[in-house]
Amino acid sequence: MEAIMSSEYVTIGELVRLTGARYSTLKYYTEEGILPFEQAEGNLTRRYKRMESIERIAYIKNLRDGGKTIAEIKEILGKSKGSGKS
Repeated sequence: MEAIMSSEYVTIGELVRLTGARYSTLKYYTEEGILPFEQAEGNLTRRYKRMESIERIAYIKNLRDGGKTIAEIKEILGKSKGSGKS
């Protein structure tokens, strides 16, 4: 776990361990475009920026707990991305 905490990038499985979110939930967020990732050319492994992803997952969870739909969250994240917040 210490190596994960010092890495700039993590896998989706490592994000599951770091956030307590379900794998299927994070995969869904990725597919919906609200959890960005990087993928090296020729490599199938998706890599997530550790700190940004942890913060975004917590933010999405708060929005979901507040009753927001995925469509509403996409809109909110799109607006905050445009204003320099994420």
